[in-house]
This record gives sequence, C-alpha cells and structure tokens, in this order.
Amino acid sequence: MSYIERDTYGMYNRYDSTGPGPETMGASTLIGNDVYNAQEEDLGDIKEIMLDVASGKVSYAVLSFGGFLGMGEKLFAVPWAALKLDPVNHRFILDVDKERLKNAPGFDKDDWPDMADQTWGRQIHDYYGTAYPDGSRLL
Repeated sequence: MSYIERDTYGMYNRYDSTGPGPETMGASTLIGNDVYNAQEEDLGDIKEIMLDVASGKVSYAVLSFGGFLGMGEKLFAVPWAALKLDPVNHRFILDVDKERLKNAPGFDKDDWPDMADQTWGRQIHDYYGTAYPDGSRLL
C-alpha cells in the first residue's frame, strides 16, 4: 500500500504544487508503505518509524520481511538514510538485494533491540552503508 492510499487529509492529492511532499511527509501515511529494491523486488513494508526524541529526527524505519499473514516475519531496523522515496511509484527504495536483507541483523516482534544502544546502532548503520548520526562510519 502506498502513502497516497493512506492520505486521509488529501495532502498529496492536490493538483496544484502546494502542500507537503515529497520533501516533508506525514508519518502516519508512511507506515505500511511498500519497500522495493532497484531490481523491483518487494522487500516488505514499513511497520514503524522510530524517532530520536532528543533530536527530533527519524532514526529508523522498521521493515517486515517474509512470513505469511504476520507469522514467521522478521523485523529489520533500517537507517532512515538508507531509504529513498520513489514518488513515481509511491514507495520506498532500499538498495539491498533480497538475499542480503534475509541475512541482515533482524529481530522478532516480541524481542526488540535497544535502539538507543550505540554499539547496536553502529552495526546497523555499517551493515546498510550509512553514516552514524555523528557522521562516523565503522571501517
């Protein structure tokens, strides 16, 4: 499902150029949004958006991948910087092939990691090739 379909206020359906998007978008319209890779493979959808409350910035998108009807699915925290909006197809692009995502550090819906843990955060940013919020990268 796309953010266009969840837009209850009509903010993205305006025919003139006013209104939000794609630079500023409503968080509630992004949850459930499809995520694909450059090979047009479906990588899942956004289940949650995690905010750094102190800075007010989006830290991670939590994606679900695999499973059937919510059973057996694996969750992944993907750095927000790793996602790119595809406004033509109304979805996000994550530059990761399906096999790499299957092997990515993930977690179960009943056992979430401590996303404020800097060691965990650096490992996630390193896996997806994005800079840590302080600008550093693992080598």
